[in-house]
Amino acid sequence: MGSVISYTKSDFKVHVFTGDKKNAGTDANVTIILHGEAGDFTEEIILDRFLKNDFERGKKNTFRVPHSKGEASTLGKIAKIELWRDVDGVSSDWFVDKVLVENAVTRDIFIFPLFRWIKAGLHYMINHLDTSLPQFDEHHKQRKMELEDKQETYEYEQKSPCLPMQIKKMPATEQFSFDYLWDIVKTKAELLAVSKCVQLTAGKWKNLADIKNMFRKKFFHLPKGADGWRDDFYFGRQRIASANNSLIKLCTAIPDKLAVTEEMLKPLLEGNTLESLLKEKRLFICDLEILEGLSCKPGFTVCVPIALFMVDNDNQLRPLAIQLFQKPSPDNPVFLPTDNLNTWTFAKMWYNNADASYHQSLTHLGLTHLLMEGVTVATHRNLSQSHPVFKFLAPHFLYLIAINTRGLDLLIAEGGWVDKVMNTGVKGMFELIKRGIDSWHLDVDGTLPEDLKRRGLDDPSVLPGYHFRDDAILLYHAINKYASKYVALYYDTPEKINGDWELQNWGTELALSREQGGVGLLGIPNDGTFKTNDDISKVLTCIVYTCSVSHASTNFPQYEEYAFTPNYPGMMRGEPPKSKDPVEEDRILASLPDKPTTLDIMVVTKILSGRGTKNLGDFEVQYVFDPKAMVIVDEFRLELRQISKTIKERNESRNPPYIYLDPEIVPNSISI
Repeated sequence: MGSVISYTKSDFKVHVFTGDKKNAGTDANVTIILHGEAGDFTEEIILDRFLKNDFERGKKNTFRVPHSKGEASTLGKIAKIELWRDVDGVSSDWFVDKVLVENAVTRDIFIFPLFRWIKAGLHYMINHLDTSLPQFDEHHKQRKMELEDKQETYEYEQKSPCLPMQIKKMPATEQFSFDYLWDIVKTKAELLAVSKCVQLTAGKWKNLADIKNMFRKKFFHLPKGADGWRDDFYFGRQRIASANNSLIKLCTAIPDKLAVTEEMLKPLLEGNTLESLLKEKRLFICDLEILEGLSCKPGFTVCVPIALFMVDNDNQLRPLAIQLFQKPSPDNPVFLPTDNLNTWTFAKMWYNNADASYHQSLTHLGLTHLLMEGVTVATHRNLSQSHPVFKFLAPHFLYLIAINTRGLDLLIAEGGWVDKVMNTGVKGMFELIKRGIDSWHLDVDGTLPEDLKRRGLDDPSVLPGYHFRDDAILLYHAINKYASKYVALYYDTPEKINGDWELQNWGTELALSREQGGVGLLGIPNDGTFKTNDDISKVLTCIVYTCSVSHASTNFPQYEEYAFTPNYPGMMRGEPPKSKDPVEEDRILASLPDKPTTLDIMVVTKILSGRGTKNLGDFEVQYVFDPKAMVIVDEFRLELRQISKTIKERNESRNPPYIYLDPEIVPNSISI
């Protein structure tokens, strides 16, 4: 048992950082005890500055603490702190980010990360750097108590039988910070108030060119799709360098259900044959079979198309054929670029309408936002704040629950934005999310190299211009290297993996079916039992990649694609073409959203395409303080800077550039 130290002069400083969260500040009385390495500890120290309002939200307060008298009783290095508060004051809730103890003489600084709500009367024991596996934590009772509290706070709820697991009620800890207030209603109103577009939302469209009059450079620049929407090469680029990049795959044989023939396609093959194109790996296919039988809003249709593409003799991807439904029939013809221009354009629009349904429901909402919300909840429920894996993942969960809670209530609630601007409506969207989630596997769909291999696109020489793949693979490997090094730092023996019950409980809950109360992820190594470092690294890589790279690639192109509605129409009225007869422009105009709906699409996609948080590796909140781990973080940041340089160099020769996966643009988390 150590001895209590008394004081004469002031040589220590205690810096307390109150969190930037709603109700984080406190008026309570706060007390601290400093514990030295040798077991010595200070008297109780009241942290209070005379006539100052301490511990306000988002503020740092510094307190001078007396040091011991005499060399024999010096405290030495601070090994841990003991911190507590009472219930005095109007507001006694208190969220603490961290406490730094500074030796004012030697300038040594000892870091005590908390990131906790401090309960009244409970003495919190926090070790220097606060990083340990549970089997080695001397404060195991406190650790267990905190996890039990979080399991009550972070409860699962499946808000629809179709959806992944989400949070039942958003905890105060997950609220947006003071500096990051995201309010789609307010932002939308502000955009409309300053935009002259509101004056243009009356009356009917005069012609297709009239839609461009909706855009004003200062607030709504003309999106890329407005100039490219009729162009076949632009249509090809949408498959490989835009918002929905994960559907295209190598065509190894023409499927029987796609009613194309050599004779039909001959004028488009530039002297090649289908056989030679297949052999040379120059044919590609997008098949939206997953949309078959999907619910739609009354009076609306969603096609179930198949599209065939070719890499032409100039190494550019161009469409060869579109069949709007799965089964060949006289009223389901194959549309070709050689058809009437408006008819071919109309077929592409209906294809893109189906593709947009897939993009918004699965690629964007289902397989990033919602999928990762369940993972976030499981992480909080099973991994202590002190766990190194929690510290690794926490920056990538920032605001995810908040954006989902606020955004989903506004955008996918019944009668909300999705019901207004998409053919599927909310009901069809939920059905599609269920289909996608039920077939998603972490070890394939969530592991980019395996996903590319499955689609025949792992060879970078196949499908030139696939900028998403070429940039994303650099980031995937960097994240995997980062995760692997970090895991190896804490799990240098198999026994440490086997003995880490928090990690094992986390894996079990990730893999446990939704019906049994788990997240229900398929493809978790060994059904949730971690046995090797590679098992852990694979899961961590998938989570970080999905929250950063995957979400960035599918979220940030939205304004450029959706805002000019003929380009990528989430909603189309009427019926798709059933013959190759010429299509009049009036029919195309009548199929598009009206002016008020178009403005709504412009505003919301502009908001969703904005960036509000820091770039990958530049964490808003620092959780990792272990010096050895910090070296690994710095190495990751260095590699990201090198990747950014590589992508910038690539973009000098790309036309147009693909900017969405430059690490300087990719955020850490799904925060919008």
